[in-house]
Amino acid sequence: MDAFTSVLLASGNTVVSTLLLRHYRDLGMTNEQFLIYLQLKSFADHGNAFPPSATVGQAIGLSENQVFQSLHEMISKNLMQIKTTHQKDQLAQDSYDFTQLYEKLAQFVVNKETANVKETATNDRQVVFKQVESEFGRPLSPIELETIAQWLDEDHYSGEMIQLALKEAVLSQVYNLKYMDRILLSWEKKHITTPEQVQQEKDRHQGNTRNNGQGKSGTKGADTSKIPDIPLFNIGDQSDSTQN
Repeated sequence: MDAFTSVLLASGNTVVSTLLLRHYRDLGMTNEQFLIYLQLKSFADHGNAFPPSATVGQAIGLSENQVFQSLHEMISKNLMQIKTTHQKDQLAQDSYDFTQLYEKLAQFVVNKETANVKETATNDRQVVFKQVESEFGRPLSPIELETIAQWLDEDHYSGEMIQLALKEAVLSQVYNLKYMDRILLSWEKKHITTPEQVQQEKDRHQGNTRNNGQGKSGTKGADTSKIPDIPLFNIGDQSDSTQN
């Protein structure tokens, strides 16, 4: 083993979170402060939790005063703190504690995920609005917009399920939300919550219809290709909705 390899192995490694590496600036940390953090972490990993500012500065080309100023700024930003521990029969010991930094990083991730969810929900909402308007061939009224919003926010119907209900309404040539609402309610009562379950219910319904048709005709070779697609709710529920 050559001298370099020996020194390299003896020096050890400093592990840094990739998440922190990518987002430290989002937390309010400057490049200089992050470099100081790396040095402090390296010292801590090697058993020195409170290295002198001059030693840290020498490693990265900063003066002792510059390091001290950066440390003060990180404390004021709630990125770090100096903790003092007292042990029996020993002198008090100080250490740099970056718990606050990781708490900020955790909150940043939560906020970012929440923002992404809200953005996705907003985009889905706009897609539903535009698709309904397109199929109805007219702008939606404020009441209709509110109804769709309630489907999404209060009833928690997915955009996909609302679009499938719209498709059923268009196939039946009934262009109003009351008809769609009855379809959605029917699916909810049957615990149908995905497009796959909708298709399974349609297949089951059409299979029953074909079997009934064959039983009435008494002919095994009865033509079932012309059987119309039946909406997936009770026909009696349609009577008043078609009036709107």
